[in-house]
Parts: sequence; C-alpha cells; structure tokens
Amino acid sequence: MPRIITYIDAINEALRQEMERDERVFLLGEDIGLSGGVFKATAGLLDKFGEDRVIDSPLAEGIIIGASLGAAMVGWRPVPEIQFADFITPAMEQLIQQAAKLRYRSAGAFECPITVRVCCGGGMGSGLYHSQENAGWFVHEPGLKVVMPATAYDAKGLLLAAIRDPNPVLYFEHKKLYRGVKDDVPEGDYTVEIGRALVRREGTDLTVLTYGSMVHTALASAEEMAKQGVFAEVVDLRTLSPLDKDTILASVRKTNKCMIVHEDKRTMGIGAELAAIVSEEAFEDLDGPIMRITGPDVPAIPFSPALEKAWMVDQPKVVAAMEQLAAY
Repeated sequence: MPRIITYIDAINEALRQEMERDERVFLLGEDIGLSGGVFKATAGLLDKFGEDRVIDSPLAEGIIIGASLGAAMVGWRPVPEIQFADFITPAMEQLIQQAAKLRYRSAGAFECPITVRVCCGGGMGSGLYHSQENAGWFVHEPGLKVVMPATAYDAKGLLLAAIRDPNPVLYFEHKKLYRGVKDDVPEGDYTVEIGRALVRREGTDLTVLTYGSMVHTALASAEEMAKQGVFAEVVDLRTLSPLDKDTILASVRKTNKCMIVHEDKRTMGIGAELAAIVSEEAFEDLDGPIMRITGPDVPAIPFSPALEKAWMVDQPKVVAAMEQLAAY
C-alpha cells in the first residue's frame, strides 16, 4: 500500500533513520533541539537521541559550519542546519575556503562528509531576509555538491545519499514544499543518486529544465499547455552540481526547444550555465531560442504581498513563455 507523507516528514524520517543506522551522524543548528526546528524538521529527535547528538547552537552560522567541519575531519558525519538560506553568508569562509577545498588541498588524505541543510525559498510572505533561493552561490564552487529535491520521495532519498557521501553536500529544501507537497515515500532505507536528473513528464514539443518548487509550477504549466496540443517535457534536475548533462541534452535533442525555469535571480544564475551547455553541445538540434524564466535582478524578495507576487515565477508567466516558444 502507498504511504503518503509530507516533504518535511520525509526529511525528519531520513534524519531519524540515518541517526539510528550510523552513530556518527549528529545534528547541529539554531533551535533544532528543544523546539524541533523553526519548521519542525527535527521534531522529536532530541528526545530520541539526546543533546549530544542534537545540538542547539548559538546564532552563529560560521561557528555551526566550522564546528561541523572539525567534527567531519575526525570521523563524524555532521548534518548542520542553516535556518534560512539568507543567513548562510557568515559561513561562506568555512564552506568555500575550507569544505570545498579540503580533499583537494590534502591530496585526498581528508574527507569532508558534511551535509548542510539549507532552508530556502520565497512565496511565503517572509520578506527580504527569509526568502532567498541562493543555491547559485555554491554551484560555482568545485568541491561542493548541491542538491534540491522537489518531492517527498526525493527529499528522503537525497538526504540519505548526502549524509553517506564523503564530500560536502549542500542540501537545499524549499520552505513552500514542506507541507505543500506529499507523495508516496517508502518507509525503509533507500537513496536517490546524487548527480542524476529525472524526466517528470514526457513531451515532444519543448523541454523545461527546472528544479525545486518550480518543478511543480512547470508540471502545472505543462498540463495547461497540453490542452492546447503542446506537449512539454519537464526535467527535474534534482542535483545542481554536478549536473546530469546526459539527461539534459537527450531531452533537448528530442524536443528541439529548451526553456529554463528557476526562482533565483537571472544574471549569472544556474539558468545561464544550463543555457551555455545546451548552446555549446546541442545548438544544431534547436528550433528556437533558449528561454529563461527566472526571478528578476532585484536585491531581495519584497515583503509587500503584491510586490512579492510580481517578483515570483508563477504558472501564468511560465505558460506565456511556453506559448511563445512553441510558436517558433
């Protein structure tokens, strides 16, 4: 029988099961213990595993990541939480200069098995400093793996894969999906391979490359376009670094048109890299321009509901772009 659970329950279950399986796994972050996390992703874990393995930290992201790196170097498998992606900047030194380069600078003598859970995303009325989806900051950095699951099934499977990976993984989880998405999630142990995209919807007329919460926007838009006789193929990247170029290029060569949809800002974003890959390696297969539907180049997501709605990528914007691309 299917077992339908929410995205956030899948995260909680993955943490609990991996902490039961591997005593080296521990959690560290702001408010994750007594209160179970601001979004309740770690609810119940302090009672089960104790304060030595579920550690309430100071409000100091640099210390959270720095302490986790030290623990990883001596054999632990820390899973620190960044409560809001906007506040990851104090930890950039530790992530970019230390975590990303540790294996390289030590010629493989040290591993860095750290999984950084990053709560991200807009559309929740959270204002300037609690709404960014800034995974693009990290995909530029060799040595870091970056994932962003769109479903509850992938939320559990990618988190288990990330914790078991010997490399540093940034695991971005969009707040809008926490209780807005639920699907069939096996109760037992399984992983989703890091670096492997998935075709969520088959199509013949255009390819949509997307990830995170925009997967659901793209799927809803594709459903609307099907009523017009235009069949879009939706590719969920799942892993943003390393990208699954084989799946991306195979889809574009099949449909001959490419659209990229992401919530993050436009300039120098993940969409720009995807567009470069497609134009360099599948240019002769294209029957239209590569289109990017993204957040605008505005410093932050506004608090005003009307302005936030204008900022966000939504179904009407994606459908309008699909109609334009299909017309070529």
